[in-house]
Amino acid sequence: MSDVVIGGEDGAGSAAPRLSLVVPVYGNEDNIPSLVAAIEDLNARLGGRLEAVFVVDGSPDNSAQALLAARERFGFASKIALHSRNFGSFTAIRTGLELATGEHFAAMAADLQEPPELILRFFEVLERGEADVVFGQRTGRSDSIVRDALSSTFWWLYRRLVIADIPPGGVDIFACNRAVRDVLLTIREPNSSLIAQLFWVGFRRTFVPYERRKRLIGKSAWNVSRRLRYMMDSIFSFSDLPILLLLWFGVLGCLLSLGFGVIVVLARLVGFIKEPGYATIVLLLTFFGSASLAVQGVLGSYLWRTFENTKQRPLRILSDVVEREAPERPAPPDA
Repeated sequence: MSDVVIGGEDGAGSAAPRLSLVVPVYGNEDNIPSLVAAIEDLNARLGGRLEAVFVVDGSPDNSAQALLAARERFGFASKIALHSRNFGSFTAIRTGLELATGEHFAAMAADLQEPPELILRFFEVLERGEADVVFGQRTGRSDSIVRDALSSTFWWLYRRLVIADIPPGGVDIFACNRAVRDVLLTIREPNSSLIAQLFWVGFRRTFVPYERRKRLIGKSAWNVSRRLRYMMDSIFSFSDLPILLLLWFGVLGCLLSLGFGVIVVLARLVGFIKEPGYATIVLLLTFFGSASLAVQGVLGSYLWRTFENTKQRPLRILSDVVEREAPERPAPPDA
């Protein structure tokens, strides 16, 4: 039954569109039974229209074997993709989006810390045409105090350095329609952020609040080093703030060094500085050190623009095109 789609019918009696759920899997061997049961329940509540795309991202445990063993018992359409090694959860989600065949797409973590019912809300919003992208907005979480503090700090920096529109609790789960999915797949960048890309492409978006559950089985692989790498990829791929900080720090240093130079010269003239060569060394160090930072900032700005051009992102994105036929002209009166 692994590739059989249970027929869902809409009000007109025609087959309703398929809905695709992408699930990246890494270190989730013990979660597989609960995950499959949750997807079975979602599929039943969606009228048998759900397609699940599992992407095993080089998992070191037996997650792939557990999924393959359970596949013949699935009551929903499914695909299981295996990465040759660990490429990261965002790359796994992208692989799932490429393989999915539905009209609407959602991504869900395999550890079930996000309530599966949230996927139902996502698909409801998309099928009603209320938005093109739906994000889950965390209103609370049940992790440890240390993990909560690290997560809050991470998203605080993310909002101020990368994307101001992202909710304070961050985004881990989302859904989108086919138009957004197709545009998202045109962006082919390594070391980037899928969430930042979803905000970058625009479109109509909305947020659905939820409270994140406590992980009951296993340990999260989303450690401090991965969070820092994620933040660095997000900043360097979507913001020139570090370069601008370097540039303005150098410019400010040059201005301050000029003022400091005037003070040093005056102090030398009135006799407060008696060491020979002191004033010259201080002026050279402060001015040329600041000038070097300013030059690096200018060069970095040019390198940033070169970097932007190598990304080959689309220059524009059309979310909709409305056409209207020209009205017919009245026929000329008979002569």
